[in-house]
Amino acid sequence: MKRVAGRQTRYANKLEKRSGSLWEGRYKSSIVSSKEYLLSCSRYIELNPVRAGMVEDPSAYTWSSFAKKAKGTPDPVVDYDRVYTALGDKAAERQKVYEEYVSQTIPEEELKLIRDSIQRNQVTGGKRFREQLEKKLKIRLSDRGPGRPKKSTK
Repeated sequence: MKRVAGRQTRYANKLEKRSGSLWEGRYKSSIVSSKEYLLSCSRYIELNPVRAGMVEDPSAYTWSSFAKKAKGTPDPVVDYDRVYTALGDKAAERQKVYEEYVSQTIPEEELKLIRDSIQRNQVTGGKRFREQLEKKLKIRLSDRGPGRPKKSTK
């Protein structure tokens, strides 16, 4: 990701005759339980430019999938995941449901879970999902608090 970010930054700077970094901070990722949280994470992402004050409506943000998913605006780069296609049998139905879902207030616990997962590069999903991943990948993925564990006083 560092190489991709570097190349993209150089390209954008050359194209726009500017200098400096393109993004704030490092790339962060989180494995997402599609069954539980993919739609929630999509809403979180679609609303980021609105929360940042860049646009008033998520469909106005050029780099968002919202215009295609909620308004049907053609965009060859955006493809649909199973969770989105399950919102309705027809395109118009899916678009309406998605637009209504994104316009709802994000519950505080959901927002905290997504933000914490991203900040710590941890799994966005429930305990069962995490346990299944740990078993399959044979690595520890459980949530840990910030910092190093305390040394024992023995």
